[in-house]
Amino acid sequence: MVAKRRALGAAAMMMAVSAVQAAAPASRLPKGLETGEWELRGRGEDGAARKLCVSSLSQLLQSRHAGHACKSFTVSDVANRLVVTYECGAAGNGRTDLRVETSRLVQIQSQGIADGAPFAFALEGRWLGACH
Repeated sequence: MVAKRRALGAAAMMMAVSAVQAAAPASRLPKGLETGEWELRGRGEDGAARKLCVSSLSQLLQSRHAGHACKSFTVSDVANRLVVTYECGAAGNGRTDLRVETSRLVQIQSQGIADGAPFAFALEGRWLGACH
């Protein structure tokens, strides 16, 4: 009887975890963010900037694993913040915290492993307009 209760409890826990870890929608941008050209500027000493034509949320959440088929899980999704973890097999993994200030301004913090080496960065993203 005790073994049966433990098995049922374990099954219920697995179902609850699966429900909490729903995959993040990669085909749309959350919370009214604009698609188009974004400037991503490092929040460190050099503040290097790059431009990116954004049409998919995964471009902001998995920038160190672009082009890899990754499985993502939503950790937190509230009004102005999205936290996602993702696994890309041998290519690595990561955790990204995207905070939406406005539909055209975001703060991104990400860390993980890419190509066998750790990474961590903070970016500010500003919408520039339509992609060129």
